[in-house]
Amino acid sequence: MVQYATESGEVPARPQFRRWVKAALQRDAEVVLRLVDEQEGHELNRQFRGKDYATNVLTFVYDDTHPLAGDIVLCVPVVRQEAQQQHKDLIAHFAHLTVHGILHLQGYDHLEDAEAIEMERLETAILTRLGYGDPYAEHH
Repeated sequence: MVQYATESGEVPARPQFRRWVKAALQRDAEVVLRLVDEQEGHELNRQFRGKDYATNVLTFVYDDTHPLAGDIVLCVPVVRQEAQQQHKDLIAHFAHLTVHGILHLQGYDHLEDAEAIEMERLETAILTRLGYGDPYAEHH
């Protein structure tokens, strides 16, 4: 399910999000993808991570469910700003962050170097299959 809780008109359509989620899921899952403005993104990041700013993507996993369930929150103004600053296509950046959030939902992480390398490799492979470039190409 995709929820649009943003005033921004510059967001991908539901079928695009569904395609990206499906490409990144490795097992059955119930996912709510919520697109929010900066205020809600800031509040969620402060409340659940103790960080006093809006971030690009937040993943909330409900561990005690079968099938896997969780929420992915994308903060539209932050995603847009990052795409501009990093000279990335906005739709490709939304695709990347959606895939990134879905991988977190399934237990992938990037706190340790080895984990980060594996997660980036997987993200790049999924995005390439979807027809997008390597989202980390400019950062290496």
